[in-house]
Amino acid sequence: MNPILVEALRGHAVESSHCGALAVLDADGAVLAALGDIDRPVFPRSAVKVLQALPLLASGAADRLGLSDVELAIACASHNGEALHTQTVAGLLAKAGFDVAALECGTHWPYLDSAARALAAQGLGPTALNNNCSGKHAGFLCLACAMHGSVDLRQYARGYVHAGHPVMREVTAALQTSTGFDLSAAPQGVDGCSIPTFAIPLRNLAQAFARVGTGIGLSASHAQAAKRLRRAVASAPFMVAGSGRFDTRVMERLGERVFCKVGAEGVFCAALPDRGLGVAIKIDDGNTARACEVVMAAVIEAFVALDDTETKFMRSLSEVPLVNWNGIEVGQLRAAAVLRSLRA
Repeated sequence: MNPILVEALRGHAVESSHCGALAVLDADGAVLAALGDIDRPVFPRSAVKVLQALPLLASGAADRLGLSDVELAIACASHNGEALHTQTVAGLLAKAGFDVAALECGTHWPYLDSAARALAAQGLGPTALNNNCSGKHAGFLCLACAMHGSVDLRQYARGYVHAGHPVMREVTAALQTSTGFDLSAAPQGVDGCSIPTFAIPLRNLAQAFARVGTGIGLSASHAQAAKRLRRAVASAPFMVAGSGRFDTRVMERLGERVFCKVGAEGVFCAALPDRGLGVAIKIDDGNTARACEVVMAAVIEAFVALDDTETKFMRSLSEVPLVNWNGIEVGQLRAAAVLRSLRA
């Protein structure tokens, strides 16, 4: 059984807890820290968007289309669907010769309540641009621009979400080479945005993110792509998540020292380039918004060099006050002792 990583306190008593596993590896595969079962395959979902974006740059599509750092960042995003996000995705599509109708990610209301309310107040509903994965899908369509050859671009791009499409085969190949895991034998499903998703062990995910942070173990083109994507996200962290979100807040504060990306169902991955390390986390009960963020904050505290102000900021994310509807502090969400024992 995986250990308890996060505790929820009411008053001074533990009311509930969250078990899970985590792995911290270097690019050569050496394990610096491991808790729980790091060899059980888990679906990383959106946590691996940076790996899925590697072909966008390696193919030359990003340079050919003149994509900016802001546009590269949103290609790695699970964004809130705020106005700046949707405008950026629409601009990215236009550069590639597409519009919103080409997106095959589906439609949902913006994650951010104020953005959803703003749409409703105008009598509008959401479009595929508001989908948190729309930037990633726009990136896939840009990749199609470098692959379609003499075939009509729109005809070629249609159905890009399917496993057998040339665009998705290229994306899957990048995921396999970066993780070093045989995806042909991996459990497979369909992600929320309709692309294939594969179950991969935390060990391989952490090593892949160490490779993203260092370039070690990647092809020359993928290493250069990873470097550009990390720098793009560091320069435009709002794009990768949005207002109030953990990923945006941490990367705004710590810059290129941390590249972190949340996924669904309690998965979180990160590259710590200065340390040459990668991190992969899975919370057993799928708790993303609370437990998974606490674990990532505690790992960053343990493995990233922080000044006093940064340490205080990260501690506010690994020891989170719980407040009731009257604004009264009633408890705390905190990293368990086993996390506090981690040392760089």
